Amino acid sequence: MNARQPAGKRQVSATAFPNSHRLTKTDEFSSVFGFRKALKSTHFLLHYRLRAAEEVAGARLGLVVAKRLVRRSVDRNLIRRLARENFRMMRCRLPSRDLILRLAARPEPLDRRALADEIRKLLEKMITPER
Repeated sequence: MNARQPAGKRQVSATAFPNSHRLTKTDEFSSVFGFRKALKSTHFLLHYRLRAAEEVAGARLGLVVAKRLVRRSVDRNLIRRLARENFRMMRCRLPSRDLILRLAARPEPLDRRALADEIRKLLEKMITPER
């Protein structure tokens, strides 16, 4: 017997990536870009903004992968999947911030493992305390 839970009663695991962990609105993206704080790596910029105390705790992620840098949609989607997966696995350790991961340079060649490592290292920089 397989009983299903009603749609409103679903439990979210610690490693899930529901809409509450995503930046979805233009205003949310604008506020992060307006804060003008970012970490840089070879191919990515990680923009971030501290969240106010009255906001729900936890990190949220937005992604920007420009078509002019990566023409094929398959490759853009791969980069997004890698970013979401790394964020999902590290979210419980990240401070309460809004993050936008933006592809800033064309990755030539498109190496899945190297991009995943680069994304993971950027997110790990968010975990270490600022000096």
